[in-house]
Amino acid sequence: MLLRTGAVCALAVSLFAQGGFEARFAEIRDGGPARELYGFLAAMPKGGDIHHHFALAVAAETWFEAATDRAVLQGNEFFTRVAFQGCPEGGDAFLRFHNIQRSTFQKLSECRKAEYRPLAGLDAGLKSAWLGSLRIDRPGEGRNEFFEAIVARQGELLRDSNVVLEAAARTIIGYRTQNIRYVETTMGVPNFQDQAGVAVDAAEGIRRIRARLTGPDVAASGVTVRGLFAAIRFQPTAEASLERAYEAAAGNRDLWVGVNLVGREDNDKGHALRFLETLRRMRRKHAGVRLSIHGGEVDSPGREVRDTLALGAERIGHGINLISDPDTMLLMRQGRYLVETSLVSNKLLEYTPDVREHPFIEYLRLGIPVCLNTDDAGAWDSNLSDEYFEAVRAFRLTWGELVRVGRNSLEYSFAQPEVKAGLIASYDREIAAFEKSYGGSDWRERLRGLKVEPTGYARRAHASLQ
Repeated sequence: MLLRTGAVCALAVSLFAQGGFEARFAEIRDGGPARELYGFLAAMPKGGDIHHHFALAVAAETWFEAATDRAVLQGNEFFTRVAFQGCPEGGDAFLRFHNIQRSTFQKLSECRKAEYRPLAGLDAGLKSAWLGSLRIDRPGEGRNEFFEAIVARQGELLRDSNVVLEAAARTIIGYRTQNIRYVETTMGVPNFQDQAGVAVDAAEGIRRIRARLTGPDVAASGVTVRGLFAAIRFQPTAEASLERAYEAAAGNRDLWVGVNLVGREDNDKGHALRFLETLRRMRRKHAGVRLSIHGGEVDSPGREVRDTLALGAERIGHGINLISDPDTMLLMRQGRYLVETSLVSNKLLEYTPDVREHPFIEYLRLGIPVCLNTDDAGAWDSNLSDEYFEAVRAFRLTWGELVRVGRNSLEYSFAQPEVKAGLIASYDREIAAFEKSYGGSDWRERLRGLKVEPTGYARRAHASLQ
């Protein structure tokens, strides 16, 4: 999707306002303390976050607050596993801080009950450990901890619609302080349960999501939210799940704008071409369901991105090993497809442990459309400002490149055309106003006046931000 002529003109006016903002940004980037640059990037308008996983975007602290708030729980209660008693009946895998609701707890044997404590009753030490169990924040944690443990620990927190939706709403409302205007979040077709453990009908779950994410407090934040329904690619029933996601997206186009195929690509059972016939069948049945699919999030060279494009994907999640496939690189340079880059995720999961080696910069400077995204900010203890900071520090991005990356997140979003047009126009205005605010002689004072607290990830990753 190419930029329209009018959009290019608006962007050019923005970039060269005040006699040219490139030189001013270079001074900010290269001439001052890291904290000032971090504050500047936090204050910068960023457009959207379009590679964003619904539940994993929520910070551990927000999960805890929602899951212990009586007004949110509406009579429910959660318990978390803190010990292992060697109970004769066995049970779930040995996973500390696995969370269950009261109805599940009550069905356990006395031995098993002794392994759990009420979430609201944890002492300070256990609470700190519980919070840490939902983050990749220690040496040695990485891909397996993330994929195999964190979601499993969340457990039945994910099935209580009150907790899930309150946590998500609080997270989205907070994005306005990061100057994010649009979020396109990936979620499964809802699988909520009531307080007795009885499954809630998917249509009712969708109704609850719509009601909460279009509520007055979310609307007042100024953050526009759209969703993608997801299927996990390596599961035995993945084709059926993908079909269900497609049907749900086709039937709820007001809030949901597409489908995403997610999950570990190093599990060969989820290879892209497995889903070719399913998606062809769905396209014969429904028009206009957009596809953003994870592709190339693997260590080895390969043609995963090419195969993902063959499925009909318009955006590629991660696309790390695209760099190993020159033919597909050439195809991507035509500008029809975007790579959703998540530098922090790729670093912490050790796909690119050294951000400076990430192919993002090659894509950007070859003209392959890219944008920056958080992926799973709750698990990383990070935010979108960290993505921008990593990119600027690793690659010395220019101001024009930063603006282009942010604008791409809106231009290649799946938002409805009238919504997208409004978001892009707002972004252009905000960028121009932001440049103007730092165009005067008092710009250094403005920088020093920014009081932005770095995230936990940023403090751990950059000594200069501690």
